[in-house]
Order: sequence, then C-alpha cells, then structure tokens
Amino acid sequence: MTSPEATAARVRAVLGIPLHRHLGMRLRDPADPTAGIWFPVDAAAQNQAALLHGGVVYTFLDVAAFLALLPQLADTEHAVTHDLTASLLRPVPAGARVDVTGTVLRRGRAVAFLRSEATVDGVLVASAQVTKSVIPAG
Repeated sequence: MTSPEATAARVRAVLGIPLHRHLGMRLRDPADPTAGIWFPVDAAAQNQAALLHGGVVYTFLDVAAFLALLPQLADTEHAVTHDLTASLLRPVPAGARVDVTGTVLRRGRAVAFLRSEATVDGVLVASAQVTKSVIPAG
C-alpha cells in the first residue's frame, strides 16, 4: 500500500534516529527493510554486567515490528506503539550480533498486532508482542 518513495523516506527516518545510529542499528537486507535489523552488542548496548541492556532490545523489537508493518501502511498513515510486551529469554554477551525480525499478525483499520523476535546465531534471545495504533500521517 505504501509507495516506494514513502517507504524509502520512512526507512531513512528510522535509520536516522540518533539513538538508533548510536546503537549501531543496520538493516539486515538494505533492499528489503521488512527483513528486519541487526546490531552489535558493543559498549553502547551493554549494561553494567557487559551484557545486552534490556532497554536496547526492547527498542529494537519495536523498530522491527514497525518495519514489518510498513508495506501495509498507506502513504497517508503512520503507526505508533501503544503496547509492547517483551520477554528477555537469555543473556546476550558483549560482542554478539543480534538479529531482530518482525511479523504482522493482523492489521485492522486502526490497530495492528505484531510479533518481533531477537536471535543470536539462530537462537531466540527475546520476543515481543507489539500493538500499534494506525494514525493519520503528518
């Protein structure tokens, strides 16, 4: 539903958020933003125990959900998170690469239900149920 131009602009906007840049967020496939993102567990993404900080993975579970929803948004629509429930399943050490993908479970007129998963070397480390409100763009 979204035009290629609008999709590209939205992806640039997400990639350009200073927090995302600071944490090293990258698209898994630059040609397909719906494929999700990845990031390194470097100093900016670690807690005091040198493990992945929970707030960082929450943030990127939300971003992956948004990217998965993009093709289902019209140019006149935007989506904002109004609920996110995440489970952190295992610790992630410094130096790991975390891949995060999102899936649209159901898109209604005003609400979208999504699931996101974070993996390290194919092992699930976190998951989230994300609910986004679909609102007018602008």
